[in-house]
Amino acid sequence: MEVKVGASTLELVEGDITRQDTDAVVNAANEALRPGGGVDGAIHRAGGPAIEAECRQLRGCPTGEARVTTGGNLKAGYVIHTVGPVYRDGSHREPELLASCYRESLKLASAQGIKSLAFPSISTGVYGYPIADAARIAVKTVTDYLAQHPEIERVRLVLFGRAAYEVYAQALKEL
Repeated sequence: MEVKVGASTLELVEGDITRQDTDAVVNAANEALRPGGGVDGAIHRAGGPAIEAECRQLRGCPTGEARVTTGGNLKAGYVIHTVGPVYRDGSHREPELLASCYRESLKLASAQGIKSLAFPSISTGVYGYPIADAARIAVKTVTDYLAQHPEIERVRLVLFGRAAYEVYAQALKEL
């Protein structure tokens, strides 16, 4: 599924974030920027030791912020690491922090001259964010940013599995 947002394109795909041919992929990282599980582990494994070496030099990343490293062995030249909130009950700034992950990653991409990037579904795995709520936040934050920033030509939301894809497709239709 693909929609135009101003001069930019927002795309939903079911797939593997590590195989994307975008300029950058976004990593759902932990605050220490150490290789973990899920998306984070997959990106570190596929990208190789250069990513971890650069992450060590960055000395972490607070929740809601973003940092950039090399893409190592990935097709993407860069990895933008962002730390999503651990979901508790939705009343501990989780929506604001999740939106900040997407916005700060996009700001970093703009500053680096990155024209295309691929996001996973941030915080919806082990961090427990309800996927329907996360999808609405992701789609709205990305579309709002793209409407004001034509320098980003393509954002791809890469969903793992058909069920996740369908939830994001519904969020995009509702917007």
